[in-house]
Amino acid sequence: MDYSFFDFLKLIGSLALFLYGMKIMSEGLQKLAGDKLRTILSAMTKNRVMGVLTGVLITALIQSSSATTVMVVSFVNAGLLSLVQSIGVIMGANIGTTVTAWIISLFGFGKFSISALSIPLMGIAIPLIFSSRSRNKSIGEFIFGFAFLFMGLDFLKGAMPDLQNNPEVLSFVQNFSDMGIGSVLIFLLIGTVLTIIVQSSSATVALTLIMATKGWIDFPAAAAMIMGENIGTTITANLAAIPANLSAKRAAFAHFMFNVLGVIWMLFVFKFFVNMVENLVATFGPANPADISTFFASLSPEEYKQITTLSRSELPADLISKQEIYLNYQSATSFGLSLFHSLFNICNVMIMIWFVKIYEKICITVIRPKAGEEEDEEFVLQYISTGILSTAELSILQAEKETEVYAKRAKKMFGFVKKMTNMDHNDKKFLKLYNRLEKYEDICDRMEVEIGSYLGKVSEGRLSHRSKEHIRAILRAVTEIESIADSCCNIGRHLKRKMDANVVFDEKIITNINSMYALLDKAFENMQLLLKNQQITEIELLESQGLEKKINSKRNELKLKNVEDLNENLYSYQNGVFYMDIISESERMGDYIINVIESLKVKPE
Repeated sequence: MDYSFFDFLKLIGSLALFLYGMKIMSEGLQKLAGDKLRTILSAMTKNRVMGVLTGVLITALIQSSSATTVMVVSFVNAGLLSLVQSIGVIMGANIGTTVTAWIISLFGFGKFSISALSIPLMGIAIPLIFSSRSRNKSIGEFIFGFAFLFMGLDFLKGAMPDLQNNPEVLSFVQNFSDMGIGSVLIFLLIGTVLTIIVQSSSATVALTLIMATKGWIDFPAAAAMIMGENIGTTITANLAAIPANLSAKRAAFAHFMFNVLGVIWMLFVFKFFVNMVENLVATFGPANPADISTFFASLSPEEYKQITTLSRSELPADLISKQEIYLNYQSATSFGLSLFHSLFNICNVMIMIWFVKIYEKICITVIRPKAGEEEDEEFVLQYISTGILSTAELSILQAEKETEVYAKRAKKMFGFVKKMTNMDHNDKKFLKLYNRLEKYEDICDRMEVEIGSYLGKVSEGRLSHRSKEHIRAILRAVTEIESIADSCCNIGRHLKRKMDANVVFDEKIITNINSMYALLDKAFENMQLLLKNQQITEIELLESQGLEKKINSKRNELKLKNVEDLNENLYSYQNGVFYMDIISESERMGDYIINVIESLKVKPE
């Protein structure tokens, strides 16, 4: 067979152009959509059906299920989506990714191929690429990506080795075609491995369509490869989840489990399902995709070469009708595989959507925290519902309860800070705690927005003066609790900078910091107790203010002592800077805690 290493490089280069086009197109669309995608993803996942529809919409828009699933994993990692919400979106992403196969079938394998317009499209995109407006640049990138995609597809079709004229090579592939379920499993594995290698389900679908339309493999084998692509595409999300937290790992595992279980049930009905798709395309389409292999077998190698490479005007009269038949079979095969891809994923979602809670339980059981590690916390509002508002008083009560939960999260962050302070910064757990601290800070930011937005909706209704004052008080408390969370994160950052500078505190500094933390612990406990009661007596207010004065006094005392210690060269000036940064931030935290307490209504004696 006359197929040189240079020809092989042309094949790889064509695939690279296709993948690059897909990447540029996807990135252009993501930039165009911007934060809207994130808003849609977090707002439209309140139930499993909405989650699925969101996954379909976003993946159809950005043309990459991998991008959607990686985005979902990162959102779960940040605590913006729960595991249950993420499973719904991932299911929808599987349906959304089938849009790519339809685009390739319609524009890449039809009688009119859009690759002929690739260069003119680039001409349109050039002025947009150099535009000063970011929106125009994103549109230009999308058009460029679209052009590269179909140019790469066209090159890919031309760079594929001519197996029809080399039947000895084709026979190697066809050896696997008549083995019943064995053939299905072999091509399933090929599809999986191919997707893992090229890291793009769209590229695997394109390669499968080319192989089927050139007669390399029959229709059932191509369908099996597409099923394999569903498993192979899960590797991207699992790779993205390696450095992420426990919840993100579970979301990625749910993606893998959903796709594998979907393929397993399909194997039992595979023959029936493929026959159904073939009959649908034969009835409503140009031809039966099952007959393409028979058609190729009836052609001589010379006839095959002419009808697949020459234009209609260059063909002898007797081959024009055969080329017409070839184009019909090509369209039927590409549409058939796209239809199989879509129907398989739609049926899979319709079955699996009822088992989301079971998926969640399996993921939690299989992926457990390591010994000594805590479970990750997900962002879920416990008392505020996002549906129809309750009565004004009940809504305010729900917001009060949610504020109490908010304060507990901030206290948990302070617990992380205490552990980090008393830990050797070379300990592997130090960075894990720092990452958890940042995640919780994101959760706290999100909670502030959610509670504030909820109370904003409540205040739009007809409320008494007393209720309006109550809402203002809760909003003030929420703002101050968010500031407490920020302070915790700031102390964490000081500790991280100390680690980066390889500064080690001596025992005396650690003891002094812990003495400040002990006062803050008392202040936190007092704040949580008063938030639970939602009222405060004059005596309790005076006691809380007294505790805050103790924190201020401790700060002043430690600052003076720090100057003395530096004069006596007990530790370096750099140590003193990090030490005082932590003490000052701790004192600010005490201010925020008293502000929360002062937001509560004073109960008459």
